[in-house]
Amino acid sequence: MARDPARLIGEAGWAAVPELLTHVSRRTLTDWVAAGKLVRLRPGVLALPGTAADWRTRLASALHRREAVASHVTALALWELIEHPPGPVHITVGLQGSGRGPAGVMVHRAAGAWADRRRVDGLAVSSPERAVLEAWGSGGPGGMAAIRAAAIGGVRRRICSPRELRHELSRSPALRGRGELAHLVDLLIGGCQSELEIWGCLHVLRTPGMPTFVQQRRVSIGSETFALDAACEESMLAVEMDGAAWHGTRAQREADIRRDALVATVGWQTLRFSFARLTRSPEACRREIVAVHTARLRLLRRGAEQ
Repeated sequence: MARDPARLIGEAGWAAVPELLTHVSRRTLTDWVAAGKLVRLRPGVLALPGTAADWRTRLASALHRREAVASHVTALALWELIEHPPGPVHITVGLQGSGRGPAGVMVHRAAGAWADRRRVDGLAVSSPERAVLEAWGSGGPGGMAAIRAAAIGGVRRRICSPRELRHELSRSPALRGRGELAHLVDLLIGGCQSELEIWGCLHVLRTPGMPTFVQQRRVSIGSETFALDAACEESMLAVEMDGAAWHGTRAQREADIRRDALVATVGWQTLRFSFARLTRSPEACRREIVAVHTARLRLLRRGAEQ
């Protein structure tokens, strides 16, 4: 075993020196490092060369025996809300902790980080809502679009809720770009669950002269429940905003046809708008919605009078 550092290190790809010294001598470890068979990640922690560059390896070693949590974009990557961008991993320690870290590790200092920790894959990590704010305030190496997508994806997948994001935001009055994030959170609270729904809500559904719509209105038919992207209760008109990636498949188109037929059995008429049409011709979409809404009102009132 002394000739095989890979077997000694194991599947994790890294190990603390005290643990390794229970199997081999310090001289052997020194020789392995000198020969490039092991890499020093930080004082007291060694890794295999093939895993030393992996962000998860760097993160696990950075958190080892330290009151610190994965934070910022690294926390969002642990929550599987973004791909970890190139560059350092991010961890946060308490205000009394050292802000210094080894190469490839960015150390932040903030109150309550350790006390509020969660666990993902056995690693201490910021809550998803806190990680969104951390990454938002720092600009994030992945770009603001990636952080917006992480916030929307976290809500859609129920990893966090819009109200948890709002609560976290209330604790950060000086956050950079706070107004833009607050606007996004308000849209998420209103029921938007994608960038397309947000765009459609702002540029089509909530413009002057449009009927009142609510997002994610649930409709139950038998044992099945569907969530309408946007629904006008007055005219029982549903508007669905179809992203090309999801609704472009044959199976999904057939599912959409079945769903529209089912909700029609309880009185709902569905209008569907593709990503291309919604974004390229919003005025035409608005005219069509208003025309169908008006016609539906006439039919419903005529039926009520009979």
